[in-house]
Amino acid sequence: MRRIDSPPVSTPVSRAGGARANQRALQDAIKRLIVQRGLEPGAPLPTEPELAEELGVSRHPLREAMKALQAIGIVDIRHGYGTYVGSVPLSGLEAGLAFRGALSVRGDFADIRNLLEVREVLETGLVGRVLAAHDEIDFGALEEIVTAMESEAARGQWAPERDWAFHETLYRPLGNELVLELLEVFWRVFNTLDGQLPEARHGPETTAGWHRRILDALRSRDEPALRAAVNEHFEGIRARVG
Repeated sequence: MRRIDSPPVSTPVSRAGGARANQRALQDAIKRLIVQRGLEPGAPLPTEPELAEELGVSRHPLREAMKALQAIGIVDIRHGYGTYVGSVPLSGLEAGLAFRGALSVRGDFADIRNLLEVREVLETGLVGRVLAAHDEIDFGALEEIVTAMESEAARGQWAPERDWAFHETLYRPLGNELVLELLEVFWRVFNTLDGQLPEARHGPETTAGWHRRILDALRSRDEPALRAAVNEHFEGIRARVG
């Protein structure tokens, strides 16, 4: 049965708008229904007949809309069980950025520079919040990561996963999962493209040094030094893409 305790969802589907426009409108109507009813990830959606009746559409366009929304994680279709609100992962964003980055490698690196700028703005903007969360930061874990970086660098080695472990440990105390997800997307895209970018002008020792200076400035709660260390970290990456 259709829920009667929720506001009705008016669908903007129009006969005259063309199939593509109608599909977009139908997808928007389904998203609006989820929002208006306050459905959380994992919550069941109305059945297909109920949705078709409520939105005033036939089952075929409804199924196409559901498939499109499933592709971007807004709904989760579990065959034999029903359709549920999805967790909306950022995998679609990552795939799109990775594709644009791959094209940029064969061009002028503009998209890679733009992506790097977004990441830099985000991380430098978090400096104040990181300092405010000083007492919640796992300095033991950060020290272990940086010490491992330095030991590997002395042998001419570099393990990219330690870089992400450092940043994840640094920002996790902020309690913002979306920030962590976005930063991981940016990191994974750059890591995927790393082998296609111009050679770095610095070695593993320099990279380990950037992280050591970030950690030292954070320990001493020296905001100017921390901002300088974060900027230095990005300057090294920028040098590879002009």
